[in-house]
Formats: sequence, C-alpha cells, structure tokens
Amino acid sequence: MPHADVTLDPRFEVKVGSINPVADGVIELVLVDPQGGLLPAWEPGAHLDLHLPNGLVRQYSLTSDVTDRGGYRVAVLREANGRGGSDYIHDRLRVGDALVCAGPRNNFSLESAKSYQFVAGGIGITPLLQMIESAERSHIPWKLFYFGRTRGSMAWADELQERYPARVRIRPDEIFGPPDLATELGELEEGELTYACGPPGLLDALSSHLGEAAREVLHIERFTPADPEALEADGRPFTVTLDRSGIELEIPADKSILQVMEERGVPVIASCREGTCGTCETAIIAGEAEHRDSILSEDEKEENESMMICCSRSKGDGLVIDA
Repeated sequence: MPHADVTLDPRFEVKVGSINPVADGVIELVLVDPQGGLLPAWEPGAHLDLHLPNGLVRQYSLTSDVTDRGGYRVAVLREANGRGGSDYIHDRLRVGDALVCAGPRNNFSLESAKSYQFVAGGIGITPLLQMIESAERSHIPWKLFYFGRTRGSMAWADELQERYPARVRIRPDEIFGPPDLATELGELEEGELTYACGPPGLLDALSSHLGEAAREVLHIERFTPADPEALEADGRPFTVTLDRSGIELEIPADKSILQVMEERGVPVIASCREGTCGTCETAIIAGEAEHRDSILSEDEKEENESMMICCSRSKGDGLVIDA
C-alpha cells in the first residue's frame, strides 16, 4: 500500500511558540495553533512539511509526545551545504511568526515486532524518539545505538541516557572513533526489527551488516538519495495519463513527470525533488514504474502501487496515474 494519502495535502497555519537550542547547530521549534486549538493527530515516524516564507518547503520529523496535540516539536540542524531552508529557520525565524504546514504524513511508520533495535546517526535521532516512547508504553523490548561526530552535536543524548541507561548507547566519534557496527550491534534477535535514520554512510553500513536479512528487518529513513547517480541519469521518453484530470502528457528523456505537470499548470505538491521526502507520492493506476526514489522498500517497488513523480519514470511506453 502507498505510505501516505497521495492526494494533495491540506495546508494549515501554525505559529512559532518557542525556539530553543538542543545541541550544537540544532534548534527545536514548538509550533502551535494560532487560536490555541488542537493540531492534527499523528503517529511515530511522521513528519511535517514546513512552507517557509522564502518559498522553500522542508520536511522535519515530529519529536513531540503523540498524545499532546497542543503543539508540534521539530528539530532543525543547520546544514553547512544546504539550500537555504535551515539557514532561514536558524537566522530569520522568530517566536510568534506564522508558518504554513502540510501533513503530518508518515513514510516511516512503526510496525509491530517482538523487539526493536533503533540506530540513529546525528539528527537522525528525530524520527526515532517517539518510536522509542511508543515501544516503552507498549512494554516492547528495545535498544538504541546513537552515533554522532561529537557528544555536543547529539541532541537529547544526555536525556536519553539518563532516562534509559541500560538500553541506550551513546557513541560519539570523538571518543570511540568511527563505528564498527558488527562490534556495536551484534546479532539481531528473532522477531526484532531495526529502524534507522542518519547519514548515508551509516545506513549503507547497517544494510551491509544485516546482509540478506535487511530486506525483511531493516526500515530506513534517508535525508539524502540512496543513489544520487540514478537521479542524474536520463531515461527514455514516455507518456503519462493523468486519470482524474483527463490530461495526457509527453515526458521527454531529460524531464520528470513532476516538471512536465508543473509546466502544464497541473496542481501538484512537491518538495525535495530527489525522492527522499514522499511529498509527491502518487498512486499508479496502470503501467509499471522505474522506481528511483529512496523511500519505497524493494517489496513496495515490486507491488508497483505508487511512485514518486519527482524522480521515478516508466519502464514501458506509458503510465496512468491518479492525478
């Protein structure tokens, strides 16, 4: 099944209630309803789309208590080589400012398991925080391995270790060196699932460590494309029929479905444009997609029920999609 509702997400306004530093280069925003009302419900692993006043759209994992709908908490790392979103939030956003949001949407939901192994790298701790709390409330065994460059850059490290000393391992590179996952993690227990988020090197190493079992037990959320070269490669031209709109589009080799839809003025929501956020996920009605995203699992790609139109293409001459 598709990860999330693939129709256009309704947008709503929030107000910045507070801004606080939580680690070196990381600030936490608390977003509240301007009229003091309740915000839409969400589940662990969900993220929020923030439509910034400078025209950029960025996704941030929700870290607040899922039972508290009075405010959303998100953490924002200042990206040294970013495209302007994190700089705007760090330098220009102020308490009381209004923001437009969409979501929450969940491409990284927590599945039932006998136990969980959580692996975080740096700011990748954010989607895992409420997964940990969910497992704790459900009395399901879990453990967390939290890696980072320095202790000071690892948000909530002290709180996590103080609250769960027997189940949390904080491993900054400045003290322990680059992680050796075979030594750190050991073997998975029967019925245990691994949820991981962090930089590409850590996630790729984790997949290699788990080997053939990764396809069944590993759930990953990426901030950057798994295969950047695939995004740069041109494909063959094909035709896309937009079922609800009744429009047929010719997609050239050097443009995405998303780009052509935008050129034709078809309403569509998109953000990352590289297959990592899931904002543009669209249901497939007919045809087979050539999946280039970093969200769908191998099983989901084989099921061929949805695609990310910002990067994925058609394997054949045409597709029919729900747009």
